[in-house]
Amino acid sequence: MAEEAGTGLVFHPMDQFIVKPLFGDGPVHWYTPTNAMLWMAISVLAVILLLVIGTRGRAVIPTRIQSIAELAYGFIHKMVEDVAGKDGLKFFPYIFTLFLFIVFSNFLGLLPKAFTPTSHIAVTAVLAVLVFVTVTVVGFVKNGASFLGLFWVSSAPLALRPVLALIEVISYFVRPVSHSIRLAGNMMAGHAVIKVFAAFAPLVLMSGIGVVVTPLSIIAITAMYGLEMLVAFIQAYVFTILTCVYLKDALHPHH
Repeated sequence: MAEEAGTGLVFHPMDQFIVKPLFGDGPVHWYTPTNAMLWMAISVLAVILLLVIGTRGRAVIPTRIQSIAELAYGFIHKMVEDVAGKDGLKFFPYIFTLFLFIVFSNFLGLLPKAFTPTSHIAVTAVLAVLVFVTVTVVGFVKNGASFLGLFWVSSAPLALRPVLALIEVISYFVRPVSHSIRLAGNMMAGHAVIKVFAAFAPLVLMSGIGVVVTPLSIIAITAMYGLEMLVAFIQAYVFTILTCVYLKDALHPHH
């Protein structure tokens, strides 16, 4: 919220990311029901409603909800098959669930008074680490020690291969960091910018300059909100397709 103080306009765009208890104002423990927990649960419920309730009729002429579910299913199925190959389709349920959870968390976070779980590195890091551990285990189970060939660039000159191998190992272990920070950073940045513009919207009630600033801030909020809707989908898509790329490396380390 913006407020008129002795030094001017004061607002706190990062307050929207504070994890708070649902009941009371006490400290947050690992077992405390929080706003983050609530909105993650709502996202899971939305996924269930879309895939279970929305498609239970299996109509020949699909309803709107069934059409959305079928489009999402076909979109991710084709992504997994195109990127990871037919061997990757056995992991389709996991990747599809991951995509839907992220996309619903992103879009629900755009609702007024909502909380965006994917704006927190604690949430995105868990998702990224699960992907990292899964593809690493799959790589060793399917390929054994030959999975280490992923780090050995055989097409490079022999003298450069040890250096490139070290770079490949470092980049491999950095994957969960970049995977998680990309999603959380984009969601946090967009929401913070919207909050900054929103702080100037009531300026018309405080000073004469608000006659100019307030309409501009409303236009900026509208534009940023539209951009955030696009970003909400794109970031879910990027997280998912990177998961498919990492899975491809685990299934086919020599390709």
